[in-house]
Parts: sequence; structure tokens; C-alpha cells
Amino acid sequence: MNPAELKAVVEYMESERGVEREVIIKAIESALQSATEKTGFEDDDLRIEINRKTFEMKAYKTLSDGTEIESTPRSLGRIAAQTAKQVIMQKIRSAEKEIIFEEYKDRVGEIVTGSVVRFDRSDVIIELEHGEAVMPSKERVPTEEYEVGERVRAIILAVRERERGPEIVLSRNNPDFVRRLFELEVSEISDGTMEIKGIARESGYRSKVAVISHDERVDPVGACVGMRGMRVKNIVRELSGEKIDIVRWSEDIHTLITNALAPARLKHVEADEDTQTVTVTVEPDQLSLAIGKRGQNARLTSKLTGWRVDIQKDEESMDFEERVAVAVTKLAAIEGIGDEFADKLVFSGFLTLEGILAAELGDLSSIEGISADQAKSIWYAAEAAYIKEHGEITE
Repeated sequence: MNPAELKAVVEYMESERGVEREVIIKAIESALQSATEKTGFEDDDLRIEINRKTFEMKAYKTLSDGTEIESTPRSLGRIAAQTAKQVIMQKIRSAEKEIIFEEYKDRVGEIVTGSVVRFDRSDVIIELEHGEAVMPSKERVPTEEYEVGERVRAIILAVRERERGPEIVLSRNNPDFVRRLFELEVSEISDGTMEIKGIARESGYRSKVAVISHDERVDPVGACVGMRGMRVKNIVRELSGEKIDIVRWSEDIHTLITNALAPARLKHVEADEDTQTVTVTVEPDQLSLAIGKRGQNARLTSKLTGWRVDIQKDEESMDFEERVAVAVTKLAAIEGIGDEFADKLVFSGFLTLEGILAAELGDLSSIEGISADQAKSIWYAAEAAYIKEHGEITE
């Protein structure tokens, strides 16, 4: 390996791989040092040095008085060509890995753009500006398909050091991807005027984003939607058509639930702080809208607020058959009553816990299919369920 060849290698690695020139030269010197030691020269204390300007390789021997004299073996170039290249590339690859890790380790949470280069089973391998990243199967959006060569935006979820090199993990499925898109698109969020308080997402289908404004002059929902809806349209386009519900945040759970379930009109909202459960009552024509397709609206509202959401029809608006069905369902859910006795009780006029507790055991045992012992068990089951729901029974 002559100086011209060595210079070409260094310049290529510097320009194409982004590795600093000094790092490369030191790696080559170390490789040559290793190669000469393995070859078994008479002088086993040679120091190899590469001239930074001419790229000429020289070896120096250390004398007993500590001074050095040049002692370059004639075969140094041949040794370098035969044994040093592999070690050089290993050290350069190591330097490249370190550079990639240093570049991306502090960029977790940032959105980057890359090109799909291949697939490893269902994982997507994406070429970034420097190095490769992986989007694991679980971080893909289930409704999206990717092709080799396609440009993809994703959030950096994690950067980990691995023996084979840094692992950069990307995600388009994580709710933080939606958060970062809003921060990039809505200037009022990035400058702190507004804040995203929570995100509930079923990627590929729908997300609910709760926002609050710290400036009363700024409408948080309007700012996210943008002029003619352009801001939210840009985000929806990036998310391949995923629907976005922008929810006005409130510390009051009743107001927050009402906002989150919009456009459904709610008749009554009752919150139980102890169980973190919200019971929502709606008119019959609003029930399917409040619950959403396959329960999605209610499910996302629960994720967004952190409360269990129970949506039910207003009993006053129900016809007789609907009331009977609701009563059967409620009694059947009580341990000790179940489906076996719920139908018999309801069709005998016992629609509620209060009704059962007000009855005499003889009234219950007179129902066809219910024995005296079963009547007693039903009464005690109703008593336990009532106490659990309302506290001790008072006369």
C-alpha cells in the first residue's frame, strides 16, 4: 500500500462515511502496529507513524537512551497491503458506529425521514441520513403498507448500543408521533402558548388529542384545526387518513367527558371518584354515536381521561321491552343471581335490587322455579350488591 493508495482510502472514508481524518489515520497506525508485531520483526518495539501531509508510512525504533531512529522495514508496504486492510476496516466501522450513536442518542422523540431499503420479516429497515434504523412490526401502523424506496417519516423511539452497532428504533404507531406532528404543525404548541394534555390513539383509525390554551385569547381547538382546516389536514395526510378528534381539555371530569364524546349529546354525566368510573346517560338516538363504531369513541375517551366510561340509554326514554331487557342484564350481572334467576325475577315484577330487598322471602319463593333456599340466597346476594353500591342498608 503506497502513500497515494493510503491517501485515497482516507479521503474516501472521510468524505463518504463521515469519519474524521485523524480518527482514520490513528486507526491505520494501530492496525499497522498490530500487523508488524504479528509478523515477527527483529525489532519488536517499532512505532509506526503516518505523515499527515504526504501519507508516507515510517517505522521508528526506540534506543536504550530513549531516542528514536527510523527503522522502516522494506516489507512494510507489503505487510500493510496483506494484513492491515481488514483491521483498518474493522476499526473504521467501529468509528462509524460510534459516530452514528453519538449523532442519534440525544434525538429520541425527534421525527426523522428515511427510505425503506428492505424488510426483515415484518420489521422495516429504513436508511437515514447516517446509518440504518429499524421500525419493528409492533411500531408499524396496521393499516399501512411500505415499499422499498418509499420515503417514510417516523419518530425516534429509542437508540441503543448493541454489539453489532447502534440500534435506532423508529415508530409511526406511538402516540408521541402524533404529538410531535402537532408540535411541528401548530406553532402555538411549540412556543408554549398551548399544551397537549393527553393523546389516546388507535393507530390507523382514530386519535383523540386533548389540548389547553394558556392564553385566553387563543382558542386551542381552532388553532389546531387551522385556517380552512389546513393544519389538521396536513397531520391527517401524514397519518394516511387517520381521523383526528381535537378535544378541549378541562380539569372538570364532567366537562372533559362531554367534550371527548362530542358530537354526541349527553343527557347526564355521573362521576364516581372512588372507582374512577363515569356513567353517561344519553337519549336512545345518541347511543350509537356516543359509543362509536365497535365501541371506539367510548374506548378512546376512557384512554384519554383515565376513567372507566359506561354509556347507557336513558331509562325514561325506553319502551317497556327495553326496560325489561336492561333490568334482566343488571340482575344477571350480580353474583349469586346470574342468568339463571334474573329472567324469573324480572318477569315476576322484581326489576331492581330495592324491589328484591323489599320483598318477603315467601314472595320470592312463590316464583315458579325458585325454592325457599334459593330465595334466601337471592335475597342475600341482592343485599351484598346493594351494600357494595350504596353502603349499609337503612330502615
